[in-house]
Amino acid sequence: MKVTVVGAGNVGATCADVLAHREIANEVVLLDIKEGFAEGKALDIWQTAPINLYDTRTVGSTNDYSKTADSDVVVITSGLPRKPGMSRDDLIATNAGIVKTVTENIVKYSPNAVIIIVSNPLDVMTYCAYLTAKVDSKKVFGMAGILDTARYRAFLAEELNVSPKDIQAVLMGGHGDTMVPLPRYTTVGGIPVTELIDAAKLDAIIERTKVGGGEIVKLLGTSAWYAPGAAAAQMVEAIIRDQRRVFPVCAWLQGEYGMKDIYLGVPVILGKNGIERIIELDLNADEKKLLEESAVAVKGVMDVLDNMNATA
Repeated sequence: MKVTVVGAGNVGATCADVLAHREIANEVVLLDIKEGFAEGKALDIWQTAPINLYDTRTVGSTNDYSKTADSDVVVITSGLPRKPGMSRDDLIATNAGIVKTVTENIVKYSPNAVIIIVSNPLDVMTYCAYLTAKVDSKKVFGMAGILDTARYRAFLAEELNVSPKDIQAVLMGGHGDTMVPLPRYTTVGGIPVTELIDAAKLDAIIERTKVGGGEIVKLLGTSAWYAPGAAAAQMVEAIIRDQRRVFPVCAWLQGEYGMKDIYLGVPVILGKNGIERIIELDLNADEKKLLEESAVAVKGVMDVLDNMNATA
C-alpha cells in the first residue's frame, strides 16, 4: 500500500510521521513545492525507523508527482494560512488555485486514489477538489469532524476526569464556528454525557470546541498540527485497512438530511472504497435547525468559489 501526503508543513509532516510509525502503508510519499523540504522531512522521519522499530519507507519529493504514482490514498494539506489584511475571498482564490493544481496532478498519476482534503477553508477546498477530480464523491472528502470531535472529547475527558478512550461523540455541519454539536449522541462508556455533567458546563465545552483552532493560534501564533495530522492519519488507516470505522467527515450530500449539492460534515462509514455509506441520524427539530444554519454558511462560501470560476 502507498500513501501520498501533499504539503510537508507541520500538518502534512505529522500525518506522514503517524502513518509511518503505525505501519499503515508500505510507503509514504511526502511532496512539497519548496526545494528539498519534503526530502528533508521524509529523511528525518525514516531515520526514526530503527529507533521506533517500523518498516514503512518515507520518501520526499519536490513537486515531482511521478513519485506519487499509484497511491491508494492521498492527503492534501497544501495551502496558505490567512494573513493580516487578506479577505476570505482572497484566501479562497489563492488556496483553490493550489488545491486545483495538486488535485489535477494527483488524478493524473493515481486515478483510483481516495483523496482526503485537509486544506482550509476545509468545506470549500473539498468542493474544489471534487470539481477538479471529476471522480465519484465517495472518493473525495474532507477531514474536519474527527479533529473537532477529538477536541470535544479531550475537553470532556478533562472536565469529567476520565479516559478520553471511553468518550464517543458526533459533531456535524461546517468546520469551525458553525459546527453542530450533538450532546444527545455523546456518551462516556455508554452513559449519556448529559447524565454526568450539567448543562452549563457542557455548553461551555461545546463553545470552546467551536473555537478550538483559534485557541491554539492565540497560544502558538500559528495553527495546530499534531491533532490535525493525527486525525488525517486515522482516516487513512480506516481506508487502507478497510476498517469500516464510523467517523464524521466532510461529505458530498445528495439528498441526505434533505440537502443536495453541498459538502458538509456528517457521520459516515469509512472503508476501502472511501465513504462506504453516509449515516442519516434522526435529528430533532433543534438539531435540524442548527444543521440547516450551518449549511447556509457553508453554501455561501461554496458560492464564492463558484462565482470565481476558479475550477474551470
